[in-house]
Amino acid sequence: MFTFPAPAKLNLFLHVVGRRPDGYHLLQTVFRFIDFSDQISFKLRDDGVIKLHNPIAGVPEEKDLCVRAAKLLQQQTGTTQGVDIFLQKQIPMGGGLGGGSSDAATTLLALNHLWKVNVNPEQLLELGLQLGADVPVFIFGQNAFAEGVGEKLAAIELPPAWYLVLVPPVQVSTAEIFTSKELTRNTIPITIPPFSVWQGHNDLELVVCRAYPEVARCLEWLKRLENTTIAAMSGSGACVFAEFATEQAARAAFEQIPDDMKGFVAKGLDCHPMHKTLN
Repeated sequence: MFTFPAPAKLNLFLHVVGRRPDGYHLLQTVFRFIDFSDQISFKLRDDGVIKLHNPIAGVPEEKDLCVRAAKLLQQQTGTTQGVDIFLQKQIPMGGGLGGGSSDAATTLLALNHLWKVNVNPEQLLELGLQLGADVPVFIFGQNAFAEGVGEKLAAIELPPAWYLVLVPPVQVSTAEIFTSKELTRNTIPITIPPFSVWQGHNDLELVVCRAYPEVARCLEWLKRLENTTIAAMSGSGACVFAEFATEQAARAAFEQIPDDMKGFVAKGLDCHPMHKTLN
């Protein structure tokens, strides 16, 4: 049995700068990994069967991103190997923290290594994009400035930081938010370098907050905190976060959370935990 982490991400900002003819939105964002993870265990088998042993409630096994990633890699390489998959979820679903995408990427990275099929990084990125727009950054393995639909990635160095993340009791549909008539799609693109993540914003925030009052309430609470450099929503929500320079400041804010709010404190990472392990 081999166990690997699937870390969450935060979007430090997210700008919608246009729309392609096929309907996909053109984005600019900064992805940051944090030390809050799902854990995925793999037990190799030689009969070609791919089996998820603890499926997520409400998600058919054939639609689970770990299963889809494993089958895609199996089909791409022609391997006759299979795997038993054991997924321990911690990242909330529908929270904008990239949990499903991260699970898919960890599955691709881990099985590429364990099955010894030797798919190169560029091909893994292409496979990841077939599974979802956020999957490539987890395969890329570094904090990144992303453009396009999220697949054009440039590594970026970010200062040390700690985050207080609040988890509103709702799941936000990404498709619902991106198809909203209220969404603006004309933010002026920025260039890299130079730019500052602290000058950005999340174009989806207003739409989500209008549709989900719980998200608006949590975000308003974070924005009243002192000593924060960023207070924003991650991705298409529902999770919102505040950034702090020190662990002490983040935990002090965590102690102030109202009883009817839930959240956690996480450290900002320099890279995906598997990035150093597999390289």
